Amino acid sequence: MEIVVLRLGHRPERDKRITTHVGLVARALGARGMILASEDKGVARSIKEVTKRWGGDFFVQTETKWREEVKKWKRKGGKVCHLTMYGENILDAIDEIRKEAKKARIMVVVGAEKVPYDVFEVADWNIAVSNQPHSEIAALALFLDYLQQGKELKNKFEHARLEIVPKRRGKKVMISE
Repeated sequence: MEIVVLRLGHRPERDKRITTHVGLVARALGARGMILASEDKGVARSIKEVTKRWGGDFFVQTETKWREEVKKWKRKGGKVCHLTMYGENILDAIDEIRKEAKKARIMVVVGAEKVPYDVFEVADWNIAVSNQPHSEIAALALFLDYLQQGKELKNKFEHARLEIVPKRRGKKVMISE
């Protein structure tokens, strides 16, 4: 299953922390990368540093035009899932999305400010984890978990310099050379 997150509406002066967290959640919960429809190299640098230390091959692509990325994605047979509180409840659509994810790559669109109506039109699914105001970070985390049925929670990250050893109490981090 290949999942990529497209972050829309990023305002560098205001959203860098939220967008960084969108990328970190995407990385930790099984996405292959994040496309950022902005020129914020600081966000990309932060996520790349985490990937370098904690492993995996997560990519961050910046300075993209979202319409072109979505068109290219769909031309190559990919599907687009837009996370929005106005969408269909995740419980009503997740089985269909999982079925499609076995055949096609999934682009998950996560907005910040007001999302252009075009996104609602081009998306294969407009999905809500709740039809109430909520955080896009929480929506992404829940969506990725439901899509992968919790399997992403046991992912191993190759080439990790740091790795947490799960413990009931205390903290243990293994450091590789």
